[in-house]
Amino acid sequence: MKIRNREEAMGTQLNMTSMIDIVFLLLIFFVMTFKIVELEGDFTVRMPLAGSDSVAMDPTDLPLKLRMRADEQGRLASISLNEIDLGTDFDQLRANVVSLIGTSTPIEGDEGPEIEIDTDYNLRYEHVIAAITAVSGYKDGNQVVKLIEKIKFAKPRR
Repeated sequence: MKIRNREEAMGTQLNMTSMIDIVFLLLIFFVMTFKIVELEGDFTVRMPLAGSDSVAMDPTDLPLKLRMRADEQGRLASISLNEIDLGTDFDQLRANVVSLIGTSTPIEGDEGPEIEIDTDYNLRYEHVIAAITAVSGYKDGNQVVKLIEKIKFAKPRR
């Protein structure tokens, strides 16, 4: 068999340099955006001590319940913390929170106390902010005293 055109017989070669560059760029992209997920079932559960005869429950074990009621115009009508009526005084709210949880810093690994704020639908936002300010902490001279950092909201009531 006779080959007439030797240039056609040589064939074409692919330049693999750009292909390797793209593969390395993709590899770097996926390595940098990889998020490590915590293992399932790794819970920090605080159980009561064995043989403990006391049935008294610590009020900071469960989330504290803050209920704020509004009148027809959206003004604050009443505040209650764990079913204890406090009127409309935010200083009294702060004093009750301090009496319940104290002012000590939480132990390492402990998330600290939690509060759930339940408001009426038409309550003005400024009252909610004042309540968050009252329960989250206060300034004592040049030192900031933190009280509750974990705050969640219940669905507003109509």
